[in-house]
Amino acid sequence: MYNDKPVRLILENGMVFHGRSFGAKKATSGEVVFNTAMVGYPESLTDPSYEGQILTLTYPIIGNYGVPENSQTNGISDFFESECIHVSGLIVQDYSHDYSHWNAAKSLGDWLKEEDIPGIYGIDTRILTKILREKGSMLGKIVYDNENEVEYYDPANENLVAKVSCKDVIEYKNGEKKVVLVDCGTKLNIVRELVKQNVHLIRVPWDYDFSAIEYDGLFISNGPGNPDHCQITVDNIRKAMETDKPIFGICMGNQLLSKAAGANVYKLKYGHRSHNQPVRKVGTNTCYITSQNHGYAVDESLLADDWESYFVNMNDGTNEGIRHKNKPFYSVQFHPEAASGPTDTRFFFEEFVKIL
Repeated sequence: MYNDKPVRLILENGMVFHGRSFGAKKATSGEVVFNTAMVGYPESLTDPSYEGQILTLTYPIIGNYGVPENSQTNGISDFFESECIHVSGLIVQDYSHDYSHWNAAKSLGDWLKEEDIPGIYGIDTRILTKILREKGSMLGKIVYDNENEVEYYDPANENLVAKVSCKDVIEYKNGEKKVVLVDCGTKLNIVRELVKQNVHLIRVPWDYDFSAIEYDGLFISNGPGNPDHCQITVDNIRKAMETDKPIFGICMGNQLLSKAAGANVYKLKYGHRSHNQPVRKVGTNTCYITSQNHGYAVDESLLADDWESYFVNMNDGTNEGIRHKNKPFYSVQFHPEAASGPTDTRFFFEEFVKIL
């Protein structure tokens, strides 16, 4: 038996879940969300889009394959989506204290302790997920001895993109064609996929005025939180649209390009966070299985007349991408680069580079 410390998850509606700690002994707060993927917790925990959130994993057995070493190739992590864990806390049903995998270097619990992130196991994640589906994502806090150890924190009130974006321009010189990547909290697999396409990648902060750069294409990354905090980025995208150079956005990039095209965004009840979201290409019967992680969606009804819906979610009918009717501007709400998800839509990177 493991003598792990008792810990509680308290939701803003007053509900209390009792479990055991397997991470850092630290109180924390954030938006409680759930992900239905069966694998990929190293990628999910390091995804900047989870900044400010307490992540519930619905797959019951977590930690059984440990965590790989943070090795790097050309300054890019081989296995993680960023340089650190971004979730505020982790909730699982059954934590595997013992792990087994050829590439594992440490346990999930040890990794959480190193990164000062609390984790809870012994929670009925089925009930918790059902509550979040019925009531919607809600604030919660992880506490140990006193329920007032920490106040509720609402990440929607903070510009999380500014928090996780790179602070300086980073270049990956791997080709002649120049692509500006607006880092709103980019997953490193987006960087890896673009570098594979042999382009000169120029990664810039979310609020960087890249209009002075000579480039061949613009790429807008994923990112956390409320896109309404990123008006500076939207204004820069509008300026870029005047050049007619190719523009492609992913996730937050879809929302920011949509705002630049006249649309608004709204918060979903509990978001899309999984590896099995079906999307259909509008005007066709072609369907793709996609990996997604977002809590906001685009109101496509407000798009300007020269824009159209590109993809639609087959589960709830929400927008999954937009495109310009005449110019090479388009975006998707899902993640074509998902390292631990399906690879159905990875071709988007090749297609983007072909039109530069």
